Order: sequence, then C-alpha cells, then structure tokens
Amino acid sequence: MHFPCWLLFALIALLTWGVSGVVQKLSTNDISTELAVLWFSYAMFGLAFVILIFVPLNWHLSFGLFCIAAFSGILNALGVMASFAALESGGKASIVIPLTCLYPLVTIFIAVVFFHEGLTRLQIAGLFLAIVAAALLSREAEQVVISA
Repeated sequence: MHFPCWLLFALIALLTWGVSGVVQKLSTNDISTELAVLWFSYAMFGLAFVILIFVPLNWHLSFGLFCIAAFSGILNALGVMASFAALESGGKASIVIPLTCLYPLVTIFIAVVFFHEGLTRLQIAGLFLAIVAAALLSREAEQVVISA
C-alpha cells in the first residue's frame, strides 16, 4: 500500500498542532499573551535560521509575491496572538483550540465567493457539520466530568 508523502506531513502537522494547543494554554496560564507571542516568534526565528542554513532557496520572487507572503505572515501572527489572548482570558484549551482550527471555513467561503470554486453536496454537508460543531464547542454548560 502506498503511503503518500503529503499524508505523512499532514499527520505530523496534526500531532504538533495538537500538542501545541496544550502548550499554548500552559504558557498563557503564567505569562501574558504578548510575552507568549514574543517567545513563539523567537522559536519561529530559530526555525527560519535553520532553514536559511540548510535549505537551498530560490530568492527570485516578484515584489507582489513577497507582499503576499508577508501579508500571510502578518495574518498568521494576528491569529496566534488572538488565540493566545483567548486562552489567557480564561478560554479552555479544549474549546478554544478546536474552535480556532475551524478557520478553513473562512478559506472555503473566500474561495467560493471570490474564486468561484464550487462545492459538492457532500462538502456542503461537511461545512454544515463544522458549523454545528463550532456552535456546540462554544457552549459552556454545567460541568460534566467523564471518567474512564
């Protein structure tokens, strides 16, 4: 059976982002959102330095592509800061992280409206279920403890 390379990377992202959500909650329990974002940024700079040293890069890109990449970084940083702020202000990691991970809904909306990409009925059903999941996750009811 062939195991696609993209699937391996997707599973690594799933694992690292899953653990990252817990670590983010732990860090924002004791330090401010701003300091957590600074340390997050320092770690990203470290990774960028390793990439600069070990990965050959094609530096020939247009100014427009540079601006798009930079804007993507700014949006990502704002999203990180907002998620840290949600955790620091009392949000539960079990609610905040899954809720913020529904950001593809925004991407899909933009793709459909501005790029005229189509959706199948099954994909629309998936979007509906994701919205229902977001609504259910964001509700905080009385404490119910599930023990194994």
